[in-house]
Amino acid sequence: MLLNRFSEATLRLSEKFILLLILSAFITLCFGAFFFLPDSSKHKRFDLGLEDVLIPHIESGKEGRHGGEQKMPNPPPVQVKSGPPTCREACVRLARLGRTEPGAPTGEGLRLAACARACCRQGEVASIHSAELPLAQLSRMMKHAWDSYRQYGWGHNELKPIAKKGHSTNIFGNSQMGATIVDALDTLYIMGLHDEFKDGQEWIEQNLDFSVNAEVSVFEVNIRFIGGLLAAYYLSGQEVFKAKAVQLAEKLLPAFNTPTGIPWAMVNLKSGVGRNWGWASAGSSILAEFGTLHMEFVHLTYLTGNPAYYQKVMHIRKLLAKMDRPNGLYPNYLNPRTGRWGQHHTSVGGLGDSFYEYLLKAWLMSDRTDAEARKTYDDAIEAIERHLIRKSNGGLTFIGEWKNGHLERKMGHLTCFAGGMFALGADGSPGDKAGHYLQLGAEIAHTCHESYDRTVLKLGPEAFKFDSGLEAVAVRQNEKYYILRPEVIETYWYMWRFTHDPKYRQWGWEAAQAIDKYCRVGGGFSGVKDVYSSNPTYDDVQQSFFLAETLKYLYLLFSSDELLPLESWVFNTEAHPLPVLRLANATMPGSQAKR
Repeated sequence: MLLNRFSEATLRLSEKFILLLILSAFITLCFGAFFFLPDSSKHKRFDLGLEDVLIPHIESGKEGRHGGEQKMPNPPPVQVKSGPPTCREACVRLARLGRTEPGAPTGEGLRLAACARACCRQGEVASIHSAELPLAQLSRMMKHAWDSYRQYGWGHNELKPIAKKGHSTNIFGNSQMGATIVDALDTLYIMGLHDEFKDGQEWIEQNLDFSVNAEVSVFEVNIRFIGGLLAAYYLSGQEVFKAKAVQLAEKLLPAFNTPTGIPWAMVNLKSGVGRNWGWASAGSSILAEFGTLHMEFVHLTYLTGNPAYYQKVMHIRKLLAKMDRPNGLYPNYLNPRTGRWGQHHTSVGGLGDSFYEYLLKAWLMSDRTDAEARKTYDDAIEAIERHLIRKSNGGLTFIGEWKNGHLERKMGHLTCFAGGMFALGADGSPGDKAGHYLQLGAEIAHTCHESYDRTVLKLGPEAFKFDSGLEAVAVRQNEKYYILRPEVIETYWYMWRFTHDPKYRQWGWEAAQAIDKYCRVGGGFSGVKDVYSSNPTYDDVQQSFFLAETLKYLYLLFSSDELLPLESWVFNTEAHPLPVLRLANATMPGSQAKR
């Protein structure tokens, strides 16, 4: 009996010891989680397919500069990932080291293939080859463009990659405003190049100064600088970007001091004196310039509480609504003194393009509550279809230009953005025309791809014609150049998002490879002067929009749809993402309720 009791007591002591060990391990685990896990209240994760990019959470309820509580836009949907990386993720991370030069596999590249064969399912292998490897190469292209600018043109607006020195044009005035830095920030962030992003942020904090005696383009500075700074703010949450955007916007407001309220094309940042381009018809302002301010200015009012920005752009809309439009079309020129149209020239390309884009995007950005913007867009597109859109003898759909009652059968590279615009605006079209506009977008994408495919370099010319037996081909020598433009790739991306037709990724990859092959030089990327020549000469300019738009749209083309979903973000005309404002008719006046 005594032996049995001793055994029972020993067993009870053992059980207690085991329970104590389990409890100690649990307490240790809790403390470890508390101290070492990331703070989920400060960050939300986007699943990029390649890797996680932390998107800092922007707190709501902050007071605007002019009083009143400013609610931040609803955050976009996110996916939270935990646990060790999957086989696919491990392979993808290895792919980032895969190739140092296009087409030249290294030991790391061979290990990637071995990894894929060893542990990835067949579908994952296909995914790596169809998406992640292009993403890795596009990241390397961005790195080459940025690092070259960082080395040879830091602080200048743009870069001369062959001469390896800074470059600027008259749209930025005579000052070094670091246009490439501001334009590239959100692309760096989206690609996960955070060290480069921090370098750009530091330059902006220490050097970006708008109190300079420089005459700048109101349009270009708005879409590149204000748009870029706002996007960087929304992505990173860093207040410096918002502050700089507001400082610059205040400098642009004097441009609106005209008899009609239609702004001047240029303004001196120091004196506030404005004027128009000397080449513009009868001293006119340009439709695509004064009509491409709405997105950024609405966000400025939203963030600051200052109604002036919103009022300026709404005044432009109301003035245009009262004016007669020949054949329902908007001419590209409007005199800011008289309020009368200039030359009757209508284009969906240069001089007109982004005006139509911003009508649609004003509606989307308002969470589809700005019915006035939507109707104005629909009416404009109906007139464009009736007078400008035709089908060539070879079956290619194109958008011509209307000049004094005559249709010029020529389409510009800039016009190619319209394929994506038609697709983006398909949902919400009047009647049963959603399918029609998605198809129209596909036809424009096909035409613009043909303009690339019919060249020697597989890069598109600046403009191409549809007459005299020639289709989608440039005729004049001064229309054969390619300056790293994004519009065709922009349309591929929108068409991919709405259809997931693999041909759009294939076309985008062809363009990316052609850019890397023919435009890459030792000091960055350069435009080429003749896409029909196997030995092209370079223009020696790395445009800031190459980093802001072309590389971003290519990267998004091969990324998950959950990266910057179109339900939550609207891209300005420089490809800077701004969040949809889910206002529920509470903050911004002038928008009608969603029905």
